[in-house]
Amino acid sequence: MIDIKMIKDMTDAFGPSGFEEEVVKTIRGYCQPMDMDHDAMNNVYVRLEGPIKELLDGKREGRKRPVIMLDAHTDECGFMVQGIMDNGLLSIIMLGGMDLASLPAHTVILRTGAGRKIRGIITSRPVHFMTEKERSAPLDIQELFIDVGAGSRKEVEELGIRIGDPAAPEVSFDYDEERGLCFGKAFDNRMGCVCILHTMKALQEMGAGLSVDVVGAFASQEEVGLRGATVTSEQVQPDLAIVFEGSPADDFYYSREKAEGVLGKGVQIRCMDKSYITNPAFLAYAHELGEKKSIPYQDAVRRGGSTNAGKISLAGRAVPTLVLGIPSRYVHSHYNFCLEKDIAATVDMAVEVIKNLDKERIDQLMRRDV
Repeated sequence: MIDIKMIKDMTDAFGPSGFEEEVVKTIRGYCQPMDMDHDAMNNVYVRLEGPIKELLDGKREGRKRPVIMLDAHTDECGFMVQGIMDNGLLSIIMLGGMDLASLPAHTVILRTGAGRKIRGIITSRPVHFMTEKERSAPLDIQELFIDVGAGSRKEVEELGIRIGDPAAPEVSFDYDEERGLCFGKAFDNRMGCVCILHTMKALQEMGAGLSVDVVGAFASQEEVGLRGATVTSEQVQPDLAIVFEGSPADDFYYSREKAEGVLGKGVQIRCMDKSYITNPAFLAYAHELGEKKSIPYQDAVRRGGSTNAGKISLAGRAVPTLVLGIPSRYVHSHYNFCLEKDIAATVDMAVEVIKNLDKERIDQLMRRDV
């Protein structure tokens, strides 16, 4: 059973890249009684059993079991104030990649250095003031501003707003219980964070002896260059990894036979993207479990995009990494849809992968059998 309140708390949390503190606090509230630590970059580490610090700082010596790291990034796409205009508008840069055409007239929440949250509207010019040429012209982020209802630079500064303050989409989570449909923001990748917590809790409840140590690594700043995972992979130095993603659904953009991220068809297993090629043995293992345990799954080969697997899989002497995605519509925009049953399928796949690992399988995934 997926915890809908957890999803709400996780997705509603304010956390554009570099400003993930609310997400860290939310994760902390759901991690008990597991041991947890976090670093100065807002990366969070959680261990299923035992003190987490025993497995940090790249300490491989003395480990009794191989370590599997469960990764998801905590940040969401957002904005940063670049300048304050004399008329009270805020010029902005993007934190992460968003389609400019989706931004005008949408609301955001801006957080000041003192923690005050202020609603703003991304500017849009009414059609009354636009020429035909302007209506069809491409947008430029330098021509978009945040309007907080002020009329001067002085008024903005009196609100406590300063250059460098972050902003994020203003959207509240909602759930259609009858259809199992989730609506909200930041499904890329708060849904992945939810999957880490559900996977670890499911393993904890089973109480079964595992062949691996399980570490959850919630990484910051993925949307601005996979930065958090660079640190977490060095700190944990995992032997294996599972990366969870709120993957972009493509069921409205491609024909049914071509679509690889379809709502309702289960967990998406990523074979390749711009930053990563999956370990073939890991992929075959996931397929085997999907068929054996009747877990719905779909495979994806992406021409673009990337995940933290691009960093994690290259750490140390290379880390066999499995990328599991929850198909989510309209990621990197204000509003997202996904289905509870796809979240459940993703968690089921991760639990079975970890539960069924033994020395022979681990050797196979690490290519020791070649």
